[in-house]
Amino acid sequence: MAHPVVHWEIGGRNLAGLQDFYAKAFGWSMQEAGADYRLVQAAEGGFGGGLMRAHPPMPPYVTVYVQVEDLAEALRSIGELGGTTLVPPTAINKTASFALFRDPEGNTVGLLQAVGPIAG
Repeated sequence: MAHPVVHWEIGGRNLAGLQDFYAKAFGWSMQEAGADYRLVQAAEGGFGGGLMRAHPPMPPYVTVYVQVEDLAEALRSIGELGGTTLVPPTAINKTASFALFRDPEGNTVGLLQAVGPIAG
């Protein structure tokens, strides 16, 4: 697959509650990655993701992130196909950036651009 899904994210208002729920429901291990984010460790046969505190007016959500080589170019192409940019290219750190778009059916999907391997 040229552009694999490389990350997933679940967001909600009560981050501590989400962390407790998913740790108990599935035995997920998590580590703090800032006050409003928890990285979920990849399980055997899968890839990692994250839990995020969603601040108003952002509703609770679930999304996946697709790896691309160029966020701006991907968003341009997505726009031509009927998608809408929700969050423009935004740096996560020195080696990774993300963007969000809405597909023609209203689904929110993320894009991830990174230098080097993407830790799961």
